[in-house]
Amino acid sequence: MAIKLYGGVGSTATLRAKACLAEKELDYEFVPVNMGNKEHKSPEFLARNPFGQVPALEDGDLKLFESRAITQYLAHTYPDNGTNLIIHDPKKMAIVGVWIEVEAQKFDQFGSKLAWELAYKPMFGLTTDEAAVEEHEKKLEQVLDVYESRLSESKYLGGDCFTLADLHHLPILKFLFGTKAKRLFDARPHVSAWAAEIQSRPAWVKATTA
Repeated sequence: MAIKLYGGVGSTATLRAKACLAEKELDYEFVPVNMGNKEHKSPEFLARNPFGQVPALEDGDLKLFESRAITQYLAHTYPDNGTNLIIHDPKKMAIVGVWIEVEAQKFDQFGSKLAWELAYKPMFGLTTDEAAVEEHEKKLEQVLDVYESRLSESKYLGGDCFTLADLHHLPILKFLFGTKAKRLFDARPHVSAWAAEIQSRPAWVKATTA
């Protein structure tokens, strides 16, 4: 049975799952969820994700939700497809795991709020809260200072190869790089080079244009 990904257009979490599917070169059916019509709150969709959020994934009789759980599943279940996004050495994978957590707990916390204020609000005709932007920029800068130090020691966050730790950042980077927040990355040369490289990956280009 084919893999099915249920997601919303413009959803960063959906893009995270699509990025992983593209890197793994897996065939799948994308089922768009009309969030404007509250389709993600319908009984049919709530059977896939009881929290009513996208994305949701079906692989045979397995049903998953939460984008990072989906990427972990795909990376571990299909190790021989496409790009290997995990490391089989347990100590090295533990380092990757640290940066997977950092993305989820630190980077996304402030990056997603900035993306909402600077990218999403203008799209929806809402007014950007400049005070909130200033607050979240300061907090994201503190995170990026740690990234700059880390990336001065290794090419990627998890080590010498591209992994889920890097991939998980792509959706927020996509939206922030179209706003004035890009300057926060440009001001840090190692972060800037890393962000430019991972955003130029063919799989990411495919995921954002498919």
